[in-house]
Amino acid sequence: MERLPKIALPTVVAFIILIFIVSNSAVNISAGEAGVLWKRFGGGVVTDKKPLGEGFHLVAPWNKVYVYEVRRQEIFEKMKVLSSNGLDIQLDASAWYQPNYNDLGKLHQEIGENYLQRIILPTIRSAARSVVGRYTPEQLYSSKRDAIQQEIFEETEKIVGKQYISLDEVLVRDVTLPPTIKEAIERKLKQEQESLEYEFRLVTAQKEAQRQRIEAQGKADANKILSASLTDKILQDKGIEATLKLSESPNSKIVVVGSSGDGLPLILGNN
Repeated sequence: MERLPKIALPTVVAFIILIFIVSNSAVNISAGEAGVLWKRFGGGVVTDKKPLGEGFHLVAPWNKVYVYEVRRQEIFEKMKVLSSNGLDIQLDASAWYQPNYNDLGKLHQEIGENYLQRIILPTIRSAARSVVGRYTPEQLYSSKRDAIQQEIFEETEKIVGKQYISLDEVLVRDVTLPPTIKEAIERKLKQEQESLEYEFRLVTAQKEAQRQRIEAQGKADANKILSASLTDKILQDKGIEATLKLSESPNSKIVVVGSSGDGLPLILGNN
């Protein structure tokens, strides 16, 4: 009985030490995350192996695990930029990005956890200033939104893609011009629209007039041809044909042939 406490005490101490070691060695990586292992006595950041995946992991207590989100993320940015003629433009843009899973160790070693502030944001701002500076406010407001968006993406991706980061898309959400410039552009666009509408109506009227002239000319030509072909003999033949048809009609009572000297029938009532 006297020996029991002497045995139990070391066991309790060992159990407490074990719990301490396990609690400091256990790493739980949630869904959409990955872990970069740093070995204190093994060369630092592990870059030649895949990062730790989702789930429960045990690592030596003197090592550390840095957890990164590896799902696609979005960053929204408001920027002040200058147009080609030096006017202030506010550009609202967002970007979809994610770290390259297999290069997570290199990303941590060379850039660090705050790669968003160190790489992505400065690059997007620089690309936006460069691209917007090529266009006038009118182009930014009306026709070049898609082109600007694509150019910003391409210039950003060219740099970000070399830093172990995947850039999926850059979206230009809004372009805000100074009020006076916006009003002037809207007035100009309205005038252009009215001018195009007037030109369309003018062309339509010209085409209609041309159609009527062609139709009238066609009728005149047809009448000339018909007049030239109508001889007295043809008229007499037509009159005889008409007389025969009238004589067969039950409604016709008196038909006088050739009463006017031209061979055409003369109908004298049907009562």
